[in-house]
Amino acid sequence: MTQLYQSQRAMRHKRQAAMQRGVVAILDVGTSKIACLVLRFDGLQTEKTVDGVGPMAGQSRFRVIGAATTRSRGVRFGEIDAMQETERAIRTAVQGAQKMANVRVDHVIASFSGARPRSYGLAGEVELEAGGGVTECDVARVLAACEVPDYGTDREALHAQPVNFAIDHRSGLGDPRGQIGNRLAADMHLLTVDRAAVENLLYCIKRCDLELAGIASSAYAAGISAMVEDEQELGAACIDMGGGSTGISVFMKKHMIIADSVRLGGDHVTADISKGLQVPIATAERIKTFYGGVVATGMDDRETIETGGDTGDWEHDRRSVSRAELIGVMRPRVEEILEEARSRLDAAGFDNLPGQRIVLTGGASQIPGLDGLAGRILGQNVRLGRPLRVHGLPQAATGPAFAACVGLCLFAAHPQDEWWDFEIPAERYPARSLRRAVKWFKDNW
Repeated sequence: MTQLYQSQRAMRHKRQAAMQRGVVAILDVGTSKIACLVLRFDGLQTEKTVDGVGPMAGQSRFRVIGAATTRSRGVRFGEIDAMQETERAIRTAVQGAQKMANVRVDHVIASFSGARPRSYGLAGEVELEAGGGVTECDVARVLAACEVPDYGTDREALHAQPVNFAIDHRSGLGDPRGQIGNRLAADMHLLTVDRAAVENLLYCIKRCDLELAGIASSAYAAGISAMVEDEQELGAACIDMGGGSTGISVFMKKHMIIADSVRLGGDHVTADISKGLQVPIATAERIKTFYGGVVATGMDDRETIETGGDTGDWEHDRRSVSRAELIGVMRPRVEEILEEARSRLDAAGFDNLPGQRIVLTGGASQIPGLDGLAGRILGQNVRLGRPLRVHGLPQAATGPAFAACVGLCLFAAHPQDEWWDFEIPAERYPARSLRRAVKWFKDNW
């Protein structure tokens, strides 16, 4: 954990240095596309905001001055599968964004999906000095007192965020600093992912002559951009339906408390169309985009779709199918993705949260009729989410497919305080213990 703490702190320093220079790149490495945005920061404020330990310093204004996307290569299930192909795709996206911005970028903040995320709820408690208010050092001590489970050497901690503080049984505090009491307790959400997936991404970015100034989970980034403030406060889930994987994040009191991922996405729907209708993948993608759906009506039997083809066999190439047939191929896979997401939410205890809203976003969420089908599978309170509007963002990058990208911009400008943002005393690095992760969000809210 010590080595991890140091590497995360080093990335934080690089991020601050890049923002002081005024320019940083955002890189979303997905299975179907790689997107790069170049952000220019106008003015960086260094003082901490009073809005909890949550939203941290850096209420800086930024605008997008460059944007580029390219088809992703060498990425499967959100993880790098072929290093050289992914490297070329990243270079293409970054160079395109730099050209538009007319500026060179050295530092990137990256997000990725997949890598089998696993969430832990940790708890810690410390005694406070009599008469004095809670200091930053006390916050560091209580975070260090959280007992970290032995999650294995093949895993890496990606996020470690304090999500709740309590002073003498007064729970639900966002920021305990300055308050007086005898005992300070904290709940922390720890998200771990496969170490190999992170190291591959780090190595790939290094090979592109770029420095990593931050790394985040796509599910987390999509959640902070697609949810409105009330949803993040009362409790809601974001389901980010990407190409190779579907990210799930649950927010409560403006903090992510659970993250998970399903290794299925829009590319699997495309593959089903390709096999079911016996057409090439590129044709299947076009058919899905223009004619796809999940709810059949009486009209769909009569609506025909020219599948086309390039085999040279005229009879074979001029085939057509009804839209009802297409929906019959697509619907089972979409239902499987949603049912898998539902089972993950049930296992996480989502039903115990006061808010039951589910927000669907990501490129694959744009299939017509998906919101109605999702409402039946996931519960009635489902809506389609688009990312927040960001100053300077091109119109082409404002759709649900860019939710993680926009969320990463917000993560760069207003990062949540994490465990490594505090000066943890050297002798107080969290002890590894096999103590069962606490279900604190059941107990506290």
